[in-house]
Amino acid sequence: MNFEEKTLDSKIVYEGKVVTVLKDNVEVADGHKSFREVILHSGGVVIAAMKDLDTILMVKQFRYPLKRVNLELPAGKLELGENPDEACKRELEEETGYRAKTWKSLGFINTTPGICTEKLYLYLASDLEFVGEHPDEGEIIKCFEYKLSDIMNMIDAGEINDAKTICTIARAFMKL
Repeated sequence: MNFEEKTLDSKIVYEGKVVTVLKDNVEVADGHKSFREVILHSGGVVIAAMKDLDTILMVKQFRYPLKRVNLELPAGKLELGENPDEACKRELEEETGYRAKTWKSLGFINTTPGICTEKLYLYLASDLEFVGEHPDEGEIIKCFEYKLSDIMNMIDAGEINDAKTICTIARAFMKL
């Protein structure tokens, strides 16, 4: 069965610092015409940083679209053309103050493939050394240590609902 959709034309309807929004007219596989709204995003990295086999670094920060403080793994946006394997090191240090000697790629996830091109690269970091955090300008963020069992309980209780955090924790601990 053919699922492909053909782009007939594409128009930029918004161009910002972080995202660009397109409105595409398409022809779906059965020949009907429709449209798709697409958010172009450069992607990012997410890091499960382990202080030891049972202690994970998490960060708290205010997430404006949600209008609340979120507990999540350290993460950040890729700069244009930036290699994810380097971005994860930069983001871990910026947000937590730690550098890791050991890194393992956990693959990637597509966050919202129905509307967005965002691709997040997931990493497991260990053998940590504290060197001092230095968050981006305007980024108010605080690092905390949590036991893995507490993180799993918060996910189960619906206290952690951040998809990138849940996916990265799942991938990280399937690999151990």
